[in-house]
Amino acid sequence: MLVHCLYASRSAQPLTSGLLDSILEQSSKNNPKVGITGLLCLTNDVFVQIIEGGRDEVNELFMAISRDSRHRDIRLLAFEEIAQRRFGNWTMGQVDIDNINRALILKHSEKAELNPFGCSGRATMALLDDLVATGSISSRSK
Repeated sequence: MLVHCLYASRSAQPLTSGLLDSILEQSSKNNPKVGITGLLCLTNDVFVQIIEGGRDEVNELFMAISRDSRHRDIRLLAFEEIAQRRFGNWTMGQVDIDNINRALILKHSEKAELNPFGCSGRATMALLDDLVATGSISSRSK
């Protein structure tokens, strides 16, 4: 059974390219082994991530993320069964929200800034779908 898990968190330390590289490297190394795919969005100190795969594997990964000292203020936005993957081509696609058209964010939220803590999981998922549709994915770890 396939599921996806959408969550938001804040970085527990300043978000540097080294920290981001570490997260993406870990995803690229570990996710294919367990059939996990997904997308990571970030800005300033906010992460929004969707992970998809088998129910047990996604649940175990989310629990590991929730214990990861690099994250704080973790919020589960959605955990649902899905008929098919949306991000099957990537072990972890990446979007830097700071480099996209702010109108795209404003379409789904009150302000033109990424704030998954202040909007619904459905609105956040719609934003991710729009980011994919507009080709806003800046890195595709395979």
